[in-house]
Amino acid sequence: MMRIILMALLLVSARSFAAAPGPGRGYAQIAPEAFSVVAEVYAKPGKEAELRAITLPLIGLVRSDPKNLVYFLQEDRAAPGHFVFYEVFANEEAFEAHNNMPYVKAWLAKLPQLAAGGVKVTRMRILADTH
Repeated sequence: MMRIILMALLLVSARSFAAAPGPGRGYAQIAPEAFSVVAEVYAKPGKEAELRAITLPLIGLVRSDPKNLVYFLQEDRAAPGHFVFYEVFANEEAFEAHNNMPYVKAWLAKLPQLAAGGVKVTRMRILADTH
């Protein structure tokens, strides 16, 4: 009986794995007019944990925006308190609308006490290999 249950579990797992999308399949869904941003914030000395605490909730909030395509918050392993955001929005207008959201404005308002030098934003263009 146990062997039958294990076989059934393996079969279900194999089917789920086979149905899962493979690496890179989501890239085709990002249109050429998508707007990409890389942003950096450095915590003031001793403010790393506070900045992390107010920044982590942004992940769920931004990812819930239907115009947000990709959102990663990263922290430098060698320099805790150095945060790098990688964001892709449907277009530039969607990014600007994101910046005007109340939760973004509230986060930005807290930065002078927690971050050294504010946010450095680099607006990027996504390139595609057409070969």
